[in-house]
Amino acid sequence: MNKSRVFSGMRPTGALHLGHLAGALTNWVDLQEKYECFYSIVDWHALMSNYADPGETRQNCIDILLDWLSTGLDPEKSCLFIQSHVPQHAELSLALAMIAPLGWLYRNPTYKEQIQNLQNKDLSTYAFLGYPVLMAADILVYKADKVPVGEDQSAHMELSREIARRFNHFFGENLLPEPQTLLTPTPKVPGTDGRKMSKSYGNSLYISEDPKSLWDKIRTMITDPAREKRTDPGDPNKCPVWDIHKVFNKDPEQAKEIDKGCRTAGIGCIDCKKMLNAHISAMMEPIRQRRVRYEKDPALLTDILAEGAKRAKVVAQNTMEELYPAMGLLPLAP
Repeated sequence: MNKSRVFSGMRPTGALHLGHLAGALTNWVDLQEKYECFYSIVDWHALMSNYADPGETRQNCIDILLDWLSTGLDPEKSCLFIQSHVPQHAELSLALAMIAPLGWLYRNPTYKEQIQNLQNKDLSTYAFLGYPVLMAADILVYKADKVPVGEDQSAHMELSREIARRFNHFFGENLLPEPQTLLTPTPKVPGTDGRKMSKSYGNSLYISEDPKSLWDKIRTMITDPAREKRTDPGDPNKCPVWDIHKVFNKDPEQAKEIDKGCRTAGIGCIDCKKMLNAHISAMMEPIRQRRVRYEKDPALLTDILAEGAKRAKVVAQNTMEELYPAMGLLPLAP
């Protein structure tokens, strides 16, 4: 194929929510029309932090695949697969670990942040320290040209490029092309309590939720605390419901009316929530229909993952066959 190649992945740590939809999946669906896309459910990465309690990982993989398919990822256009089903990810990760300096890994800002924030888990492991090496392998094994990420992932991408450069320095120029960051908009999608939408906070609106459950959550969302009574004016910029409107409400005239109505107490918070719910319901209807279709055919899901792994292995194995002699290793005979 002459198209540029894209790689991205998600950890199977739970159901995906509207933050994932706005921040990644909508963009992934667009990218599959322009690029050769490899999208991986990165279960090795999930195991790094959940090794003590991996029981839900298998079902999470299926749930994420359903979320991907329901939001419009097409297995005819994108290669959808599970990371551990393509052993070359682990193989290249080991090769890159040979040349990745420990100092680079200890200075990784995300490593320090997660060690502090996830103190309920023992993350003092070789794999957790080295997860940027596996992340680099995920990308480099496909010689991906571009990786769609938000600005908060830019440091990881730079580390992947540094690892590629160091590998090339030791074993051969341009063996591993440096992947470029494809910066994508990451709109603010707050949860029901105003904090960042996150499964760990229990404040998420999930892609797989039924309409009643979503409305129950939207109806009880916090709003501008200044609006204690219906007649109190408010400030939309202090309201998480308004932040979600800005992402999913595609009617600019209505958005202006909501902004004005909030500031003048011309509308109540429940009116604003009803309008938000209407937009989310309209957006989610085709997603729900696709999900129902795929849920009825578990064998099809298995086939999609098997075919995706088969396609991914061809590309990944070609890369490894090129790297083995460059590293001075004797390739295994066919």
